[in-house]
Amino acid sequence: MKRIIAPARRGARRFPLLPCLLPCLLLLAACATPPHARRTDVLFWNQPQREAAFRAMDTRYASNIVHHGAAHPLPAGRPLVPRFDDGTTLDTYMADHHVAGVMVLQEGRVRLARYGLGADASTRWTSFSVAKSFTSTLVGAALRDGAIGSLDDRVTRYIPELAEGAYREVTVRQLLTMTSGVRWNEDYTDAHSDVAIMYEGARRPGEPLLVSYMAKLPREFPPGERWVYKTGETDLVGILVTRATGKTLAAYLSEKIWKPYGMASDAFWLKDEEDGTEAGGSGVSATLGDYARLGQFLLDGGTIDGKPVLADGWLADATHRHVDIGAPGRGYGYQWWTYDDGAFAGIGIFGQLLYVDPARHLVIAQLAAWPVATDAAQAAARAAFVSAVKAGLN
Repeated sequence: MKRIIAPARRGARRFPLLPCLLPCLLLLAACATPPHARRTDVLFWNQPQREAAFRAMDTRYASNIVHHGAAHPLPAGRPLVPRFDDGTTLDTYMADHHVAGVMVLQEGRVRLARYGLGADASTRWTSFSVAKSFTSTLVGAALRDGAIGSLDDRVTRYIPELAEGAYREVTVRQLLTMTSGVRWNEDYTDAHSDVAIMYEGARRPGEPLLVSYMAKLPREFPPGERWVYKTGETDLVGILVTRATGKTLAAYLSEKIWKPYGMASDAFWLKDEEDGTEAGGSGVSATLGDYARLGQFLLDGGTIDGKPVLADGWLADATHRHVDIGAPGRGYGYQWWTYDDGAFAGIGIFGQLLYVDPARHLVIAQLAAWPVATDAAQAAARAAFVSAVKAGLN
């Protein structure tokens, strides 16, 4: 770290630094947000950094506030004890997988709420790719409002800067299903992958940096032919919503859902510190209870006080399988992971989950700081937790 020493005022007497202050100053220097910090540095933080920063992303990066309304009540329901097949307890599961919180709603009532890692009901935790499902839901709202004309519109209708590249023939629907055919590398362990460097490069006046990056990507497959997971494309969806509605994602989310449905706390939506573009693919930080409320809003059919917020048929369309992802019993919809039993989920790296099961009137929310972004063992443990919750419902 480079030392910076302020010049002494002329005539001022010099005093040695008091020994008792030195540790405090060093701590403040270590915790200070570096200028122009890369949002993708989160992929390479160590465990203490993750557990400290996932609850405070808005203090490290620029963000917009999603203003809340009068709290939608979450009354207590009958207590639920997850039943793991191997005898694992909830406490063991949470400790082993660095879980900061789990909440289970059934019929709109809280059947389980537990916190770890020093988090509590007021802690805002980053969602990572669960934010993709937020962005998808705002597409449904923009369709109802008429701001987006059709999912079969070309993306370039809303983001004309993409007209000269591989996105020129891609539709909004193909962007939502990640079947654009544009080449992409989502390797979270590779510091040179697209997902790690998509917020870097030369800025062009009046154009979001993310758009400049995506516009240069080459075509790999014909549009609509193959699914490849791309966080950058959900950022494009977010820009599309902002362009179509004339509102930031934070403002639109607050207007359509966060205030009227009754989220209990403000949320934050990360944005580029220079061009102001919000990260549609991984930018939301909210409380555990408000993640669960979003799931309940969807269980309620995307309506508030009996009035629909989303386009007719949107929710059913968005949450069923549109593409095969090569996993038995699962697929991908419009920024939602789908299950053949009708459940759907927003899933984020490092252990985040918003799971909605309409058949069981069930919502499961989890916040975590896994030691790795994702791997088969951690994903299996999370799936086992969902199964344990279902086994404990009766």
